[in-house]
Amino acid sequence: METTDAFTGLSCVDCGEAFGPEAATHRCPDCGGILDPTYDLDRIDLSPEDLAERPFESMWRYAELLPFATDAAVSLGEGATPLIECPGLADAMGVGRVLLKDEGSNPTGTFKDRGQSLAMTAASQHGAEEVALNSAGNAGQAAAAYAARADLDAHVFLPSRAGFTQKAMTEVHGADLTVTDPIDGNSQIGDAGRAYAEAMEDHPDWYSTKTFVTPYRHEGKKTMALELLEQLDWGAPDGVVYPTGGGVGLVGMHKAAREVRELGWTDELVPMYAAQAAGCAPVVDAYESGADRHEPVPDDEVDTACNGIAIPDPGASPLVLDAIRESDGGAVATTDRAILDAAIEVARTEGLEVGATCAACVSGAFALAESGEFGPDDTVVLLNTGAGNKDVDALRAHLGEREVEAGEAATETAGDDIDS
Repeated sequence: METTDAFTGLSCVDCGEAFGPEAATHRCPDCGGILDPTYDLDRIDLSPEDLAERPFESMWRYAELLPFATDAAVSLGEGATPLIECPGLADAMGVGRVLLKDEGSNPTGTFKDRGQSLAMTAASQHGAEEVALNSAGNAGQAAAAYAARADLDAHVFLPSRAGFTQKAMTEVHGADLTVTDPIDGNSQIGDAGRAYAEAMEDHPDWYSTKTFVTPYRHEGKKTMALELLEQLDWGAPDGVVYPTGGGVGLVGMHKAAREVRELGWTDELVPMYAAQAAGCAPVVDAYESGADRHEPVPDDEVDTACNGIAIPDPGASPLVLDAIRESDGGAVATTDRAILDAAIEVARTEGLEVGATCAACVSGAFALAESGEFGPDDTVVLLNTGAGNKDVDALRAHLGEREVEAGEAATETAGDDIDS
């Protein structure tokens, strides 16, 4: 295997057992826990000054802090996304500075590309021929693209509520797509997960690139924090607001912040804030109650149109909650209306396109600022995890509803004026 000098193997976050990268490919062989890549940071011969000399062209510029060498990478040029000043949002929010980290500029339009790049690299290094996962939508599309790049056959399981774009492009990239049928209304990600699990029992040779089953997806996403800190000259912002479903990227970013602090590149951790939809907010509920683990939201109680973060049973919630608390961050839930309004606000105030689901970070930041969590001197980063065109139907439909409501309100006001 083409691994980096500092990569030492995998450690189970539950039982603490350590394994070599060849011996364990997915969950812990001893207890079934989540495996996490580990490094001997003393062996990393890299500095911020070295990075400044490298072209800012993909996440693989940070290869020394990743498990696999650049030469082994299954890459489409993912990462190196812009960090964009948003003065209009800063004024509206009442904070010193708002920046948007735009993951919509990734090859398939979302941050999922970072995780799938590293997961497919691992699959190739382990000699896999076929990969599989279930997804809410975007990760399935990304997996199909990166499997095509790696010349691997992909099997993707999506719920019926996944977006048309994600379903279509999964097939365009050549993956075998299974869309789970709804039992009562649209099927949820749990339905896709059950179909995936049944297929994996029938095909034990398939290599999973499912969240926190492979140890490498959160590891790829940690590069978001490496980029963000470098773009801020290695100074931590006062908060990163992250649209949270499974929380994979949040966990990865927190890990990166801990690593660069240990390396001496920065002095502080990055405060991480989980933003969820009020209709499916298990992480927020757990955080507010002081729990160490979430309570699953029953599928029939999920009430949000924000498909990408409608994850009623996030299996790694203890890691998410630990990251939030250790970084001195927080958690916030806002309504679908506030989320969709926020997406339109960003488009009209800054000219930037954010996904309907992703806009939870914007509405969440406004709610946090209103509550006093963010102040007039703070720098707030909005982590836009995907492009606006992923959810164009939802955004246009919401805009239409607003226009109808505005027209009805205007008619009512005119009627009142006549009556008076």
